Amino acid sequence: MKIEHIGIAVNSLGSSDDLFERLLGKKNYKQESVAREGVTTSFYEVGESKVELLEASNDDSPIAKFLKKKGEGIHHIAFGVDDIYAEIERLKKEGFIFISEEPKDGADNKLVVFLHPKSTNGVLIELCQEKA
Repeated sequence: MKIEHIGIAVNSLGSSDDLFERLLGKKNYKQESVAREGVTTSFYEVGESKVELLEASNDDSPIAKFLKKKGEGIHHIAFGVDDIYAEIERLKKEGFIFISEEPKDGADNKLVVFLHPKSTNGVLIELCQEKA
């Protein structure tokens, strides 16, 4: 397992991309819309990990709700795994609670699943696996 990326909820990709380009000294390598989740993402490589900026594309999306409740900031930490199905089973046996136990297509060519923050000290954890 490794830290694959840190997701940051932002009000505007335009201004946040400008900020992160200046901060990291480089442009994003990908911007992608995930309509099913109501989000547009922007990815930056940082060493062996990434930063994912998340902007809500509709008022009902999870990111829009997060921004209304907590404002801009860290939304989740994603751990890259080799076998997402094996990790789901292992973590269920350890007593962790999932928002959904069925992986779904996520941004950046990944299968993703989220652990509920109430079982991870209040932090939303994403597991992600590169799709074949």
